[in-house]
Amino acid sequence: MKFSPALHEARLIRRYKRFLADVELADGSTTTVHCANSGSMMGLAVPGARVWLSHHTAKTRKLAYGWELLHLGDAYIGVNTGATNRLVAEALAKRRIAELAGYAMVEREVKTGASRLDFRLGAHESDPRPCYLEVKSVTLRRGGPAEFPDAVTARGARHLGELAALARAGHRAVMLYVVQRTDCESFRLAADIDPAYAAAFAHAVDAGIEVLCYDCQIDERGMAVNRPLPIEF
Repeated sequence: MKFSPALHEARLIRRYKRFLADVELADGSTTTVHCANSGSMMGLAVPGARVWLSHHTAKTRKLAYGWELLHLGDAYIGVNTGATNRLVAEALAKRRIAELAGYAMVEREVKTGASRLDFRLGAHESDPRPCYLEVKSVTLRRGGPAEFPDAVTARGARHLGELAALARAGHRAVMLYVVQRTDCESFRLAADIDPAYAAAFAHAVDAGIEVLCYDCQIDERGMAVNRPLPIEF
């Protein structure tokens, strides 16, 4: 997924009200930008950090810039959780996720029960079952592994419940965690942050869902799903 037009580099001043951040642009001026991330962004909103912004000219937008990337230490981090499904759609089309290769049909935003799941895959080369796929963006790191979630997520727990019901009904149901960081070698749940989500995860695994985790290649030119990471259950 290439960033086109090119991103604008800036310096973070502060992030606040979840969806807003103030930055200093390259010319020394300051502006407020949209932060498309509903999580806590724990450990990420560091004043003075290098950030990259997308610029938008649509008259319907209240803010001209959107916060896309962050650079901390040696790591690039994608902070726009809205980009995650676009990354996965591209990876599915290019067969970059080996466990999900072979599907000819890809539907997005599929209603199931009381929720919407991100994808439904079908017409597989050898498996007649539909595959329901939910995707979560991962940005938290407290030490070595990447972790999810970084805040309490009742919606995330509900998605796990929907996947579990589908698995029990005989469908293929997959939970995919996409680590939008370049500095992690494994993944685990942040059970201390959201015990209810961890419990829902355990029930879903018992019901037969599959769990995958992939990291990303990231720099200011673009992003792409990269390689599978081991999961610490």
